[in-house]
Amino acid sequence: QVQLVESGGGLVQAGGSLRLSCAASGSIFAIDVMGWYRQAPGEQRELVSTVTSDGSTNYEDSVKGRFTISRGNAKNGWYLQMNSLKPEDTAVYYCAARRGHIHYWGKGTLVTVSS
Repeated sequence: QVQLVESGGGLVQAGGSLRLSCAASGSIFAIDVMGWYRQAPGEQRELVSTVTSDGSTNYEDSVKGRFTISRGNAKNGWYLQMNSLKPEDTAVYYCAARRGHIHYWGKGTLVTVSS
């Protein structure tokens, strides 16, 4: 089992920045993909960004150039630096991890961007 806990959400004005953190515990040694998803009110959950165990990153088109994903060396934490935030970035952000064919999720942290 893998346990994930997000932190760092909050209220920010448009153009501002936030840094989300994900703390992982449990059987983290076999995690092969780490990432962030988000779900806006009334919308489906969508992928924001991922980073693999070898450091390869991927971003959803609307956040490219504004968001940066990073991870610690021990797979026990990863981060999402969010700059130039827009009101449309408002959502609950979920930390996620994949271990083989199993997906794990945090409970989410709310990011609200005011205009």
